[in-house]
Amino acid sequence: MVDVMDMPESSLRTRIQRAGHANGLDMVSELQGENPTIPALRLFTKRMADLVVAAFALAALLPVLIACAIAIRWESPGPVFFRQIRWGQGGRKITVYKFRSMHTDMCDASGVNQTVAGDARITRVGAFLRKSNFDELPQLINVLKGDMSLVGPRCHAVGMKAAGVLYEELVPNYHLRHAMKPGITGLAQMRGLRGPTDTAARSRARIAADLYYIQNYSVMLDFKIMLGTLKNEVFRGSGF
Repeated sequence: MVDVMDMPESSLRTRIQRAGHANGLDMVSELQGENPTIPALRLFTKRMADLVVAAFALAALLPVLIACAIAIRWESPGPVFFRQIRWGQGGRKITVYKFRSMHTDMCDASGVNQTVAGDARITRVGAFLRKSNFDELPQLINVLKGDMSLVGPRCHAVGMKAAGVLYEELVPNYHLRHAMKPGITGLAQMRGLRGPTDTAARSRARIAADLYYIQNYSVMLDFKIMLGTLKNEVFRGSGF
């Protein structure tokens, strides 16, 4: 078994390209095993929208960001931000920022020990941040840096497991989802596919949604996903 955590980025990018010709996910109709080419103009438009919206959001939400930081430090000692290594576009490893929602000595930088309902590691402030998804707001910095997009396949931790095994073992075409930049939100989240990846069917459904997004990307689809995220996740927060 190959440990993808130690795999050189060039080798992983080769795997992503080869996966485009694979047919290992025919159990899910939306996974066609194709690695589409997105027109450069669409990608340019997407990047410009990311920059404008992320910059505006950071400025508009500055009081909220400050209040979150103060609340985190007031309740428990430790850093305000939580940093984690995750998969970026093309299999590149990136550092992703979140507001810390757990006690410092219980944080899991590997992402292997997934959060569950009633998780004792989560602070009271952290529970609010996760339910409202405010813990994700620092990822706007990742968007400005160019590591992430506002919308795209959700950014997974390196070594993340699904149904007890590595995601790429459960879903052979897993790394095809890294053909585009990861997003703060995505189609899977708008469909309600969030939370622990404890079942194979639910885990595959997430990847199906990710690849459907890549294969059918458009500015209008991004807009619909952002509206759906505001409706389902911010105003009806279901995170834990």
